[in-house]
Amino acid sequence: MTNSRAKGAAGERELANKLKEYGYTARRTQQFCGKAGDSDVVCEELDEYHIEVKRVERLNIDKAMEQSLNDCKDKTPIVVHRRNKKPWMVTMYLEDWLGRNLD
Repeated sequence: MTNSRAKGAAGERELANKLKEYGYTARRTQQFCGKAGDSDVVCEELDEYHIEVKRVERLNIDKAMEQSLNDCKDKTPIVVHRRNKKPWMVTMYLEDWLGRNLD
């Protein structure tokens, strides 16, 4: 496993554990099935979201959102990300956050 792949897997585990700290039921999907198109982390209580996890110092947020959008199927695409020694952040489209289409 390459360093970036290991860091990605560690980030997914870290986010799943953080969600568990808040009382959510969460787990990495890769360890169970590894199917392309699945969220990196699944959470029963947040099932409407496709969760793309990024644990990198320099994130191309446009590329990450595009990946989440391409894989989300009928779910709302989000990117949950953080840098070293920084808190987790969530990025999503404004229309999804507001819950309606602004066009």
